[in-house]
Amino acid sequence: MGEHTWDPEGYDELMRAEIPDYPLLQAELVAATEGIEVASVLELGTGTGQTARRLLDAHPEAHLVGIDASEAMLMAARSALLGRPASLLPGRLEEPLPAGRFDLVVSALAVHHLDGPGKAGLFARVACALRPGGRFALADVVVPDDPADARIPLEPGYDLPSTVAEQLGWLRAAGLADARVTWRRGDLAVLAADRPPEG
Repeated sequence: MGEHTWDPEGYDELMRAEIPDYPLLQAELVAATEGIEVASVLELGTGTGQTARRLLDAHPEAHLVGIDASEAMLMAARSALLGRPASLLPGRLEEPLPAGRFDLVVSALAVHHLDGPGKAGLFARVACALRPGGRFALADVVVPDDPADARIPLEPGYDLPSTVAEQLGWLRAAGLADARVTWRRGDLAVLAADRPPEG
């Protein structure tokens, strides 16, 4: 997980090598988005677009807006999503999110690069970006309860995972409801939380 300058050519192979459960993590993220009406999706850290493809397969009526800090990754994602209803924009997780009210905000393997206050701040901005009744689904590296479960290689100072309990707390503090773990294995987890309906 430690390279700062990603090579899109080898990114997906690297993920599968360093995170053997990468395809399962993506599938569990998509599963966490089921059960709500989805016409608009915001993806934080689009990478090569592979997760976006899975999301659009699951929600064929949706339009996806994806952001990534790497122009090389955005180029790879544009190729992967050619002909799909997607808009890909340069953007960092520390910056204001794209304008709009989204039915779904998702992120896979990007948020763990933020420190604790950075995650808490992002979750608050995600809550504002969601429509009432919308959902945030997060698939990422976490600090496991048992240190023996820490299998994913991390680079100190760059990979900054937090515990599940911390992140559930920040989701609740952001005003999101029913913050929960939908899947967990070792030092990987999928979390979800919903913006309460109005009224």
